[in-house]
Amino acid sequence: MPAPQKILVTGAAGFIGFHVANALLRRGDVIIGLDNVNSYYDPKLKRDRLALLNATPGFSFVEADIADPGTFSALPDGITGVIHLAAQAGVRHSYEHPEAFIQSNLVGFYNSAAYAVARKADHFVFASTSSVYGPGPERPSTEAMAANHPLSLYAATKKSNEAMAHALSHINNLPVTGLRFFTVYGPWGRPDMSFCRFAKAIIADDPIDLHNYGQMTRDFTFVDDIVSGVVAAYDKPPQTDQTGIDAPSSATSAAAPYRIFNIGSGRSIDLATYVAAFERAIGKKAIIRNVAMHPGEALDTHADASALAEWTGVSPVTSLDDGVARFVAWYRDYYSV
Repeated sequence: MPAPQKILVTGAAGFIGFHVANALLRRGDVIIGLDNVNSYYDPKLKRDRLALLNATPGFSFVEADIADPGTFSALPDGITGVIHLAAQAGVRHSYEHPEAFIQSNLVGFYNSAAYAVARKADHFVFASTSSVYGPGPERPSTEAMAANHPLSLYAATKKSNEAMAHALSHINNLPVTGLRFFTVYGPWGRPDMSFCRFAKAIIADDPIDLHNYGQMTRDFTFVDDIVSGVVAAYDKPPQTDQTGIDAPSSATSAAAPYRIFNIGSGRSIDLATYVAAFERAIGKKAIIRNVAMHPGEALDTHADASALAEWTGVSPVTSLDDGVARFVAWYRDYYSV
């Protein structure tokens, strides 16, 4: 285990940011959490996550907006690394409020990366997304795929982040790792995500909507497995690759200390199997309502996550049934249902 560090975690009040900050605190790191606690979904959930972090020794919190450059000048001294998880999320939300994605995911991303450059951070790790792969027919997706046809503005901003990060890494010799998350689920999850909506509906005997009439697959990845991958990736900053590979869409770059990795379970799970796991965990059958596909969604996602496993030695270990059961237990307890 590396020596304790002082790490900035942006998006610390968010789903994944909360879990990452908590894992780093448990191993003894000092964490500066940064979040604007916006109202994209119920801020109470964010405040409750923060309450747990604030009760943990080594955590301090700054409530501010990453799109405001003054946010970073006010941070405390001594931060040695940055894990950037703050972003405006939601594929469908990007159709209705594109301006929020430009501010948070482009302006805010640049401000966060520029801060890492100015502080000469040991490592800048950031969240990308499986959505960058778009509608491509090849599955599982590998980091070497071009990923040049995003289907939503959300995905486009994340693809832009990867290009921006590569340029800043090259210019400043900043070690950078981007992680393409595949459908994360688990306790403390966002209420707009399918696993929260499904649990709520099944418990209440309400119908659940299956897009594309249920003919879709996803690489559902339990949050603990995501966190293990994020932390392991943070602990191993990349160096400039000298093998001649020089493509920002691949896993390595000859021009910069930069890597891109998929981070997912490596399993392709159809919606029927996913719903059945909820039925077993909740103890009742779901009422299914088949609906048309949303234009911003891909039919299938499936990660080839072997590169990250080879790089870090860490692989997902949580089965779908175990992960869903753990999420449902948390959901029932938190929402008292």
